[in-house]
Amino acid sequence: MLIGEYKHGLDSKKRVAIPAKFRKEIGKKAVITIGTNQCITLYPMTEWEKVAENLSGLPTGSAETRSFVRLFLSRAADVEIDALGRILIPDYLKKFAGLKEKVVIVGVYKRLEIWSEENWENYRENIEKQTDILAEKLGELGVY
Repeated sequence: MLIGEYKHGLDSKKRVAIPAKFRKEIGKKAVITIGTNQCITLYPMTEWEKVAENLSGLPTGSAETRSFVRLFLSRAADVEIDALGRILIPDYLKKFAGLKEKVVIVGVYKRLEIWSEENWENYRENIEKQTDILAEKLGELGVY
């Protein structure tokens, strides 16, 4: 299970170290792509295969669905975790997420999200103010 929040530096070669706690579950290869809220999402290969399969099975009649699937899959890249636990983030994903020197890696159960520190702090502060409202909505769905 991938959970928690970890701050790391992005080195001059656009590499970031995956927290040691996550490396075994991620494995040696993963897929990285755009995420929502201007973050990057990293999937273990087994999880990526499920996500890609689900997306490929969506109906193509909706322009919104086609656009999302097209963008999400076309921006994906295979990454290898090196001996020091680092991955190389492609320039286009670094630009998409506004990554600079400091990043935050967030475990979201079956995937990791990589955020610029500034974007994560802003997002987290905003969403924490809505915790009660979100819990109510999840309660209505029978989840919480």
